[in-house]
Amino acid sequence: MLLRFDDVSLAFGSRPLLDHVTLQVEEGERVCLVGRNGEGKSSLLRLVSGSSVPDDGTVWVKPGSRLAMLAQDLDAVDDARVIDIVAGGLPLDAGEDWEIAYRVETVLSRLGLEADKYFTNLSGGWRRRVLLGRALVADPDILLLDEPTNHLDISAIEWLEESMTEFHGALLFVSHDRAFVNRLATRVVELDRGLLSSWPGNYDDFVIKKALQLEIEAKANAQFDKKLAQEEVWIRRGVEARRTRNEGRVRALKALRVERRDRRDRIGNAEFSLAEASESGKIVFEAEGAAVKFGDTTIIRDLNLKIQRGDRIGIVGPNGVGKSTLIRLLLGELEATSGKIMRGSKQEVAYYDQQREQLNLTASLVDNVNNGNQFVPIDGENRHVSGYLRDFLFRQDQMRTPASALSGGERNRLLLARLFARPANILVMDEPTNDLDIDTLELLEELVANFNGTLLLVSHDRAFLDHVVTGLLIFEDNGQVREFVGGWSDWIRWRNTRDAGLRSQRKNIGSVSAADISVKAVEASRPRKLSFKDQREFDSLPHEIEQLEKSKQELENLMAEPAFYTRCQNEVRETIKQSEILTLQVENAYARWSALEALRIP
Repeated sequence: MLLRFDDVSLAFGSRPLLDHVTLQVEEGERVCLVGRNGEGKSSLLRLVSGSSVPDDGTVWVKPGSRLAMLAQDLDAVDDARVIDIVAGGLPLDAGEDWEIAYRVETVLSRLGLEADKYFTNLSGGWRRRVLLGRALVADPDILLLDEPTNHLDISAIEWLEESMTEFHGALLFVSHDRAFVNRLATRVVELDRGLLSSWPGNYDDFVIKKALQLEIEAKANAQFDKKLAQEEVWIRRGVEARRTRNEGRVRALKALRVERRDRRDRIGNAEFSLAEASESGKIVFEAEGAAVKFGDTTIIRDLNLKIQRGDRIGIVGPNGVGKSTLIRLLLGELEATSGKIMRGSKQEVAYYDQQREQLNLTASLVDNVNNGNQFVPIDGENRHVSGYLRDFLFRQDQMRTPASALSGGERNRLLLARLFARPANILVMDEPTNDLDIDTLELLEELVANFNGTLLLVSHDRAFLDHVVTGLLIFEDNGQVREFVGGWSDWIRWRNTRDAGLRSQRKNIGSVSAADISVKAVEASRPRKLSFKDQREFDSLPHEIEQLEKSKQELENLMAEPAFYTRCQNEVRETIKQSEILTLQVENAYARWSALEALRIP
């Protein structure tokens, strides 16, 4: 055993975060800590790291164990060169100078970090890599990660997954990324109302078992409350109670009252809705040969796309590639260097941009949401701002506190409350899932999936993308943007199939000798007539291509109907898959026709 909590308690003000909890972590375990925002997950990690101490109980770490932590806050690091920040994670007894240099260089190489870059000049994702390097250079026995996927693009998250599966120490991490948790966790520990519960397996296993446990708990609480109500009725019949002198029953009732008072009911789910405006025009955005250049650097090249009312589009690509630039281009905040961008009519845009929509941290929650107004217009009705904020799981005692007192996830929820108070038929969300707890994330996912307007979503959350988008805009090399019908998992399957085909072609080419290539080159240079079989195939291909394109167009027309995505999810995915297959068949048919046409003698 590497780590143990014995009867540990910790409170924030009068609210207990940890209530006499126990916890053990063994060597080689990868434990994910989950729970609502503000429940105390980061506080628990700080107890493990030794940066804070419990109010009661003991936190035991195996003597001699090396411990490292990747914190959630990127701004807590002073600006310095990457190599100096990474080296700062070394213990005092790291060894001779050559050993220190070797360990630092090894970590820099593994993470693809440039030693002389300065921290403040890096994107959020690269800063995260630097801090991870500082944690890994110590070769820790226990590694603590607090929301490690925040600010990382998908390729970096996948890299982190691979790195952590190869980590031999114990891993204790907090994450809202369900795909990440499913890939890494060997056990899920939930922090709920001050108590810890342990669930073997990954996140999907936890969801199933937790739902059953909550159902059992609800039934037990209902039976308890019924018994308490019956005893309260009995005690109010004062004369009979005194006559019977049933003092034991009176003491039992008092104990029931204490137990009910001490029971901390599970906080309800967030309940928020988006105020939808009237429909926009059918064509929302259209681009023809659009490009964006900053100086000599081309960010977006030859963009051609059409986004229609009801489309839900995910925008993916590496950090810094131009995803936010694409959104600004479509919304008219940025002019195209060349080409055309056309925007439809009657557009009401709600734009969630963590960089632009910063909260006023000195102002209260109420003032942040609606500029101090007491009422928020939702679905044609005025709702009091306090009631509206309670739908977002904010307590009454938080309403007048400054936003600076909120956790990262609570600030994100406040941003959502501010956004959803505005009627919209176009929802633009730039990395909305950072710091949200999984419960709130899943509710947001449901809301966005049911939004009747048009969605533009930049996200690194693969599960979120799979559940809410109907198509992707994928940034590729040299500023090219590829359109793809389907979610993230659909894209990965298609890409893997394509790449496997390319590898097979290269392998076949590589197995041919130089002499064979020379002979084949000479033979290929000689014009020849098509064989009878080739000629028949060449003659039939135009009709075949026509039929394939007709079938493909029929599916695309079907998928363009707003009602299509209200069908059974399996039917929707199967149709999308069939459309992708037809696209490949059309491309292959054209390629074969071109190859046969090249063999014909002029």
